[in-house]
Amino acid sequence: MVSRDAVAQRLRAAGCVFAEDEADLLLASARDDDDLEVLVAQRAAGRPLEHVLGWAELCGVRVQVDDGVFVPRRRSELLVGEAVRLASARSTTPVVLDLCCGCGAVGVVVATFVEGVELHAVEIDAVSAACARRNLGRLGGVVHEGDLYAALPSSLRRRVDVLVANAPYVPSDEIAFLPPGARLRAARRARRRSGGRRRPAPRRRGRRRMAVARRPGARRDQ
Repeated sequence: MVSRDAVAQRLRAAGCVFAEDEADLLLASARDDDDLEVLVAQRAAGRPLEHVLGWAELCGVRVQVDDGVFVPRRRSELLVGEAVRLASARSTTPVVLDLCCGCGAVGVVVATFVEGVELHAVEIDAVSAACARRNLGRLGGVVHEGDLYAALPSSLRRRVDVLVANAPYVPSDEIAFLPPGARLRAARRARRRSGGRRRPAPRRRGRRRMAVARRPGARRDQ
């Protein structure tokens, strides 16, 4: 059996900052030494740890993350916590909409902590949408594949109580400066803030159309 120290040393040499913690996760995930070698080699080559493991954790909840799908970030936990608070405060069944949902992590956490929530999520990338359906389907969530509000059914008009959006925020011409793991492994749409000069950024387009979906007096979190 390969030792933890040997795995950590190899990861550290490849530039992994939290080599010991990652070694523990890889050792726990590997079926045998051969499988461990594959996992360590992938991580040492720069593949994101979450893609190697097949899952990520947000607010203590695990979600599946496929190759090419944006990995949930710890910095999103404040956003998620606020969404949970607002949805929990509703006296009736809360309707929550997660735009640019990626793997659906935000919705998974909301549905885990808010009983009876009606959850909808939107994702334009087909691979990410498929991943989100697996994560949210088991919790009763519905994933709509398409571009922001254009993907939503008319039945949601003026019904959304809480709107959550962690929209792409990296300018197109700055993607080249991202770390290799983020630049090469996540879907370009998940990182790109704007598709060009003629196409408004997702955040601006989302704000312009927000009133169509939101219930009067509803709250939004971005």
